[in-house]
Amino acid sequence: MANNGESQAQTLAEGERIRVDGELVEVVLDHGTGELRWRTGDKEKCLIVESEILGIEMKGMMITVKAFVDAPERCCFGSSSGRRVRRDFLLEMPSEVSAMFWTERLRDSIGSLGPPKRLFVIVNPFGGKKLARKIFHNEVKPLLEAAGILYALQETGHPLHAQEIARNMNLDQYNGIICVSGDGTLVEVVNGLLQKEDWQAAIKMPLGIVPAGTGNGMAKSLLDSVGEVYSVSNAAFAIIRGHTRKLDVASILQGEARFYSVLMLTWGFMADVDIESEKYRWMGHARLGFYGLLRVMNLRKYHGCVQFVPAPGYEAYGEPLNQNEINNDDPLKQENGGDLRVPQCGYQGPMTSLQDMKWRSINGPFVLVCVNNVPWPVEDVLSAPEAKFSDGYLDMTIIKDCPKAALLMMLLKMDDGNHVNSDYVMYFKVKALRLEPGQCVGNPRKGGIIDSDGEIIARGDDSYCCHQQENLMVYGPPIEMRVDRGLANIFLPDDFC
Repeated sequence: MANNGESQAQTLAEGERIRVDGELVEVVLDHGTGELRWRTGDKEKCLIVESEILGIEMKGMMITVKAFVDAPERCCFGSSSGRRVRRDFLLEMPSEVSAMFWTERLRDSIGSLGPPKRLFVIVNPFGGKKLARKIFHNEVKPLLEAAGILYALQETGHPLHAQEIARNMNLDQYNGIICVSGDGTLVEVVNGLLQKEDWQAAIKMPLGIVPAGTGNGMAKSLLDSVGEVYSVSNAAFAIIRGHTRKLDVASILQGEARFYSVLMLTWGFMADVDIESEKYRWMGHARLGFYGLLRVMNLRKYHGCVQFVPAPGYEAYGEPLNQNEINNDDPLKQENGGDLRVPQCGYQGPMTSLQDMKWRSINGPFVLVCVNNVPWPVEDVLSAPEAKFSDGYLDMTIIKDCPKAALLMMLLKMDDGNHVNSDYVMYFKVKALRLEPGQCVGNPRKGGIIDSDGEIIARGDDSYCCHQQENLMVYGPPIEMRVDRGLANIFLPDDFC
């Protein structure tokens, strides 16, 4: 039997004549390159195990290779169109023994990639254009089934439902949590995991996002980072393949109020556009561009102050603060002298105290303050082109003053990140910040909106009101934001190029 196995292995290495889609060809499974290769006529074809094969199914002497390939079909050395489709390749073996051996080798190749075996899928049917249910059943489910991945499915029914699900679920049964939704559902899941008593273990659960919302910034950021075309199917395939990477999580603090962010925090122009455009949600994603133009025409500025700890190399931004000027109300300390850095129930924020670091400040008025954890806050705006997923820093963009025409030109350049090169833009990295928001210039009765990951966390007087979760914080007193490097794990497509 050992000699027979060695003979079969040699056959695989040298090539075996079998039928592929009815044509008798010589097929090679190259474990070194991870390619299944064959030649038809003068053309060499291949399937790459890591980037194209979902799973296999054997019946007698027939092996069905379930693949996810470029459309139209690409050859091994051809160019990629970026758009993929499901396709089955039928391999007819000379014997059942040969079929079993090929099946075992192909399954070993796929299994060595570490794909998830069972996923918990959360579908938000209310986000964006309300297509999440259709997207899952038409595009995601067929890929999961082709890959042989089991899943449990639950739809959200009300605001913060995904947070409740993540906080209460038994994670031992799953290899990942997938959100078919906008970014808000993913943020809810992160907050729910960090509220668990065993949050240290819970937050290690790999998370995935299939875009089905309005902004879809996380999915765009993940796919763009490895040169993959932004699409539902590519996002789903990244999850199926099982590659993960670390993701920074930012803690937003004000007294005992806490919110955990993975995307962004905005105040001023961007927050006003994001939240106030809710009245035009029927327009879909176009509402952001439309309302952005309206806000440029009726531009607001807000009084306030931003204090921050700059990342190395960015110490020239702002003015230095001496120790007496620094707000010493450390949210990590309780009034009784206890230390909130020792979690009492759930995650309490980063462990590092920032009191001895060198703080700097920038005073308003401000057109906008935007803090990004990932490059794309929405799928067509590259707000923070230098943002990294797990560098331990946040990318801050500040505009203090800007002519309307120049601001409009910057908005048109946000699709490629060139807006950060404007003389009106300050763009730099920080380890932590304190935001003290003020009133609208020329209208002291009107406050602004502080928006984190698409949710209002604080709102000033006379600001826009919409039906979102209750505000977590008070507008006016300083709100602190700090980042915990690589706290979460997220499914990310590998760079196949």
